[in-house]
Amino acid sequence: MLVAGIKSRPEYKGIDIDPHAKRHLFVLEGEGALALIERAEGDAGFLQKAEILYLPAGSAAQDHDMALAALGADIFWKAPTLQPLMFRLRACLESATMGTRIYISGTEGFIGQIVQVTLDFGVDFNSLKTEHRGSLARRVQCVHCKGITDCVTTSPVICTHCGLPLLVRDHYSRRLGAFQGVNIDAEEPGTAPEPEEIFP
Repeated sequence: MLVAGIKSRPEYKGIDIDPHAKRHLFVLEGEGALALIERAEGDAGFLQKAEILYLPAGSAAQDHDMALAALGADIFWKAPTLQPLMFRLRACLESATMGTRIYISGTEGFIGQIVQVTLDFGVDFNSLKTEHRGSLARRVQCVHCKGITDCVTTSPVICTHCGLPLLVRDHYSRRLGAFQGVNIDAEEPGTAPEPEEIFP
């Protein structure tokens, strides 16, 4: 049901640390913490000029906040939910100076939403360092009602806004931070196949 090779499909190349950065801003969710923890092993000097924003979430057996706090970053902040994290991120971006590097790691839906905020502040998309960690669940926009459904693991999926059964496509909108879902039984209503877990 998915189409391979769609050019809009996001690529996550990892959060390799820029040694020339004047400041590092890490925005992490759940298992995305491990991306930073693993890179800090042996050489964590760059964390003296780093701020970490962390949202505990996902299927991790334990939150990684203690390990992140122990890294010795200049600033470590644990968010209670996504909205306060977004608010804090916007404040960081408002005061960011040239030479600040932004690193994002977590689930695809989280990465997409954080990227959206950075783009609103004029950050060049190609300068962002991203790494997918955790669930493969997707954030899906219904192309019919424009509603967004988070944490989608199956295709088709019922739109939580209009109730249509949606085929979850591999087409990704960077502007929305979501994959596109289209009505799978538009020609013959009621013939949608049973949902199959594709994005665990």
